[in-house]
Amino acid sequence: MESIYQQQLGPDFQKLHPRIQERLAFASEHQRAFIGEGTMERVWHGPFYTQPFLRVGLMRNIMFPEAGQNIPFRIENYAYVDPLGRETVTWIRRFQFPKHTRCFDATMIRSQQRNRIVDYLGTHQHLAVDIDLAVTERGGLQLRSGEQRFYEGLLNFRFPMLFSGLAEVEEWYDDDAGCYRIQVEVSNKLFGKLFGYHGSFQPRWETVAPTAIPEYALPRRHERRE
Repeated sequence: MESIYQQQLGPDFQKLHPRIQERLAFASEHQRAFIGEGTMERVWHGPFYTQPFLRVGLMRNIMFPEAGQNIPFRIENYAYVDPLGRETVTWIRRFQFPKHTRCFDATMIRSQQRNRIVDYLGTHQHLAVDIDLAVTERGGLQLRSGEQRFYEGLLNFRFPMLFSGLAEVEEWYDDDAGCYRIQVEVSNKLFGKLFGYHGSFQPRWETVAPTAIPEYALPRRHERRE
């Protein structure tokens, strides 16, 4: 089975650096988990008036108000088939600040209906974000967020882009340093830069059956609407 990223990128997947291909080419049937551990050289946030956005994100493991340098970091990717029958990949990110461990979690599917990756942010899949993928000149993977939709019970609406956080992410492999690198920036058209981080991590692979994926890595509810 091809991973959701292989399916979405098609022939362009082969343009990725071999280590990025390896990182993104696993699916639920492979029963593998990617674990990365390293350091974010800088975690930052925007001016004081961006704090309300970041503090709201704390409740659902989306964003957080802390900033700092040389922050220990861990990322966990597990692949499983969700209760709705969709191939899913988790993105569980942990930032170990001096006083708190902060989280930035998501689950991704490939939506055939929308013909793109859909990223459900946070613990409850309330926020669905369209993600466009591209291969960068250095063989990295670029992710850019697009339309955002909120789902909760009977509520179903699109966030006006003026009030949405737009994310630009690049992950690549640094041959000279022998590590993965990542750069993330979330901004808003009205309020400017909200949040971001950059740093590096080293990988390891673990054998993990879908039934053995840690509970904290799974969403507390699964949203049918994409």
